[in-house]
Amino acid sequence: MNITVFEDLDTLYKDAADIFVDLSEKSIQKHGRFTVALSGGSSPKAIFSLLATEDYANKIDWGKVYFFWVDERWVPLDDEKSNAKMTFEALLNKVPVQKDHIFPMYQDGIDAEEYAKEYEQKIKNVLGEEGIFDFILLGMGDDGHTASLFPGEKILEEKEKWVDAFYLTSQEMFRITLTEPVLNKAENILIVTFGESKKHALNEVLNGEYNPEMYPMQLINQREGVHILTDKKAYPQP
Repeated sequence: MNITVFEDLDTLYKDAADIFVDLSEKSIQKHGRFTVALSGGSSPKAIFSLLATEDYANKIDWGKVYFFWVDERWVPLDDEKSNAKMTFEALLNKVPVQKDHIFPMYQDGIDAEEYAKEYEQKIKNVLGEEGIFDFILLGMGDDGHTASLFPGEKILEEKEKWVDAFYLTSQEMFRITLTEPVLNKAENILIVTFGESKKHALNEVLNGEYNPEMYPMQLINQREGVHILTDKKAYPQP
């Protein structure tokens, strides 16, 4: 696992965008496409906005990129809480992506649990039975959650399904998410987390006893291909 600590967020975002470009080139050269699963939130939005700029957008063969999502609130795609809505506005509406290469984690007229099954099949249709994403972008909450893998939730125990949905009582809504088995298959995982509020959880994830029930980010294997971008405010000093 690689950890890079930044002085400022602008440099962090640029490094993340550079990683995206580099991995897209390598993946397309290797097997003709770049399969990604994206997260929501303010830091991904900043990264997506950078990728949409001329300096970055011209370096990516967008027609060979396939877009999935890491997790989603079960809300319509035009809802302000939708991760997909944010991604379309910040990036996908601004670059020449093929529409049939975009797989939002929501569909009208179906419930979240049923769509989780369909979404897993969509992943298999593109990635095959092995289900290895080229790139997954993750964040981490103050409580150590990642994707929609929240502390104390039964979904942390899932070892078979690649996608699952559940009702998150604390938020009074359904969430749909990739699960640990498919997340850890990814060839490359980029974790972006920063700020003083993340310091305790990040310290526990990196240095604490293994307790993913309390700090779900510990489910992500600390291995080659996993890269953490953080800042001095969040990084626990030895």
